[in-house]
Amino acid sequence: MARNSKLHADEKIVERKKGTRLFQEVLLWTLIPLLFTTMVLLIIAYVADVNVFDKAKEWSKSLPFADQKQADDEIGDDLIIEERVVELQAEIQEKEAQLFKLRENLANSEDEKRALVDEQRSLLAQIETLKMEKEDYKRDMKEIISTFEKMSAKSAAPVITKMSDAEAIEILTKLKPEILAPILEKMSPEDAAKYTSLMTK
Repeated sequence: MARNSKLHADEKIVERKKGTRLFQEVLLWTLIPLLFTTMVLLIIAYVADVNVFDKAKEWSKSLPFADQKQADDEIGDDLIIEERVVELQAEIQEKEAQLFKLRENLANSEDEKRALVDEQRSLLAQIETLKMEKEDYKRDMKEIISTFEKMSAKSAAPVITKMSDAEAIEILTKLKPEILAPILEKMSPEDAAKYTSLMTK
């Protein structure tokens, strides 16, 4: 029995060796010559200055299933291009909307700028008018003060008491002390006290 199992084991080893040997023979007789032939052909192509990869592409295009694949690739490329065109058109429309909005904002800002410039001109004109009025007022006030200086105290006192307090104080503060004193003397004590009090404020 032990002998039988030993024989059986030996047979298995022999079968494995035969299987391995058979694989080695197939490898030796088919694969190695095929590799050698391929190498010789590549060397010949290199010497003949032929690009093997370009030739392989040409041959693969001429095969019937390659045409279908190429057509599918072209359809896929067309779809990709169409999608890209749609995206770019949407982007163009968005940019045009932004540009329109910027132009609108620019037009509005220009209108605002014109309005501000017009308002500035108007204000400058008003300032000039007020300056002229102030100059006229100063000149008129100088003439009025000069007139009061020439008047007698008896005539000037009743005229001043009939004026508004603001006008009276403005005239009295501009008069020289030697002219002011006699005018205040000719006023009633209440008016003289009132104007003296207002002048000190």
